[in-house]
Amino acid sequence: MCTMIILFSFISLLILILNFLISSKLMKNREKTSPFECGFDPLSKSRMPFSIQFFLISLIFLIFDIEIILLLPLPYLFLYFNKMSLLMSFFFLIILILGLLIEYLEQSIDWKI
Repeated sequence: MCTMIILFSFISLLILILNFLISSKLMKNREKTSPFECGFDPLSKSRMPFSIQFFLISLIFLIFDIEIILLLPLPYLFLYFNKMSLLMSFFFLIILILGLLIEYLEQSIDWKI
């Protein structure tokens, strides 16, 4: 146990020292390290054009992905089902289908470029 603690501390210290050695060589540019002020031209543009449609599609994907994760235990629920659990699972499925239908009717899931 003691050797593992010593070994992990040594590896952590080695990685930390290696990080400081590598990072000091990368930050030699004076313009990158100077503070930003008005009228100062940075090395590159800070804001890139971004389509809000891709953001909406990724947000819808995350929401439905989490809902599908919540649906995964349903087959195990049917092994020990009673009327209340069956009703709640169908209610959840109806809400999921209605949400998908609303997103389709609002045309939020169309790929417009």
